[in-house]
Amino acid sequence: MSDETPICSAKGCRAAAVWVLAWNNPKIHTPQRRKTWLACEEHREHLSQFLGVRGLLKDVILLEEWEAPEGA
Repeated sequence: MSDETPICSAKGCRAAAVWVLAWNNPKIHTPQRRKTWLACEEHREHLSQFLGVRGLLKDVILLEEWEAPEGA
């Protein structure tokens, strides 16, 4: 892992991120705004459930697809 490697957003986790969890809090964000958390394989489900229970989770996408340039 380099300093450029995105890491998981789970507390205390230093694993490389594989997933992007796109979320939005409709109480404070416009509908099209997307905040992101990164997740490793181990924490994807836990973080998704945390956001999902609160009605905030909008999408779960592979990091490599999220970063891909349009038209690639």
